Amino acid sequence: MRRYEEVRSRIGEAAARSGGDPDRVVLVAVTKYASIAQVRELIEAGHVDYGESRMQHFIQFAAQVEDFLERHRELGGGEVPEAVRWHFIGHLQRNKVRKIIPLTRLIHSVDSLRLAEEIQNSPGQFTAPTEILVQVNTSGEKGKYGIAPAATAHVIDQIDTMLNVRVRGLMCMAPRVEDPVTLRPVFERTRELFEDIRKTGVVGSHFDILSMGMSSDYEVAVECGANVVRVGSAIFGERAEDETEAVAASAESD
Repeated sequence: MRRYEEVRSRIGEAAARSGGDPDRVVLVAVTKYASIAQVRELIEAGHVDYGESRMQHFIQFAAQVEDFLERHRELGGGEVPEAVRWHFIGHLQRNKVRKIIPLTRLIHSVDSLRLAEEIQNSPGQFTAPTEILVQVNTSGEKGKYGIAPAATAHVIDQIDTMLNVRVRGLMCMAPRVEDPVTLRPVFERTRELFEDIRKTGVVGSHFDILSMGMSSDYEVAVECGANVVRVGSAIFGERAEDETEAVAASAESD
């Protein structure tokens, strides 16, 4: 809990430095290298937003968390959230879409029109559209997932015609660097693209999420306008891989 409270405090300080509202920044706790005991402790503390990048781990953790919440509801033991919100943050293969949709609140990593079409046509859609973020490659790194900034508005315009998909905003993955301050241009460019798309009126008022920043750079991301950050090791402790490696390896792990 000490790590969690420290991250929350640093988010608040970063938001204050940029003149933003700390309460408007959603902290997604990335659970890939967390234990179920750590996740339960965080749930008991009232935290509701969790992120995963590996399919099988996601399915297993979601089931275990639901069992945990169900026991609390039956026994009435202690105050815990009625439910949690799962975010899928890893690279999503099209053949995995139908497994993800029933479990996730928000898919952060839609990086192609074809993937959006797969979500649109996936069986088992619920009454509400599947909410997504469009992943953009604002760093310009070769081999990194994401839509080129120049093509992003056009792709979103096409996705916005899909009845079963709702674009809520943008997501970016910054490069791995030793000094997170050097990432400011990447985050600022993503925020500018986000604001430009909002101004065009291509999408409605529901286009309001900017997901940027992970354990090593979330403070800079918040200073640059992120209202969602994805933080794992800074909360749960160091693991063999960090969140950046987790996302990059997720396709192989599925």
